[in-house]
Amino acid sequence: MDKTPEDLAAGELAERARKLFSGPVAFLKSAPALKFLPDPEVPEVAFCGRSNVGKSSLLNALTGRKAIARTSVTPGRTQELNFFDVGDPLQFRLVDMPGYGFAKAPPAVVETWRRLVRDFLRGRVVLKRTLLLVDSRHGVKPVDAEMMKMLDEAAVGYRIVLTKADKIKASELEKVHAATVAEARKHPAAYPDVHVTSSEKGMGIEALRAAVLGDAEL
Repeated sequence: MDKTPEDLAAGELAERARKLFSGPVAFLKSAPALKFLPDPEVPEVAFCGRSNVGKSSLLNALTGRKAIARTSVTPGRTQELNFFDVGDPLQFRLVDMPGYGFAKAPPAVVETWRRLVRDFLRGRVVLKRTLLLVDSRHGVKPVDAEMMKMLDEAAVGYRIVLTKADKIKASELEKVHAATVAEARKHPAAYPDVHVTSSEKGMGIEALRAAVLGDAEL
């Protein structure tokens, strides 16, 4: 069967994404407050999710690196906005946002993170898309729904990405995926398609790379 123009375009995007992410990707800086943000000179795609959802592992898998983003079993280690430059010349930036949920930190610190994230989402003009990571083993939790509401209110378009898909049975994964799609449809800023990934097994990484590049080029 001949490929459609849409298929060819998707294949071309996936190949460009593969080449781009296999090239230079480098940590730029951490921003504990808005005044430390880099100049808004290129598009940005941000990653958010509950503490220990696998954000660092997904960033490492997307970029094909082992430790570009630090991984930790201790929830709440990412307490700042971390920026990564993609491409040489620079094409866009990835932003690793502070984890939310059961971060092992004092309430005042958690509230500071919350304000930082909320203000960043509402005021960052170069932010093209946010990826909201949800653990496949748990599905959308109340704290995830709270983040979705924050994204809706900030009018920031976001994709839901199920992580750790290799950790549950295929039948359970199918149920969680269906429930997550149904939840996404209730939120005006949510992208209707839900990505299913496993950083450990490489599942869904190629498609997510292409989606990130496509979002950055919007």
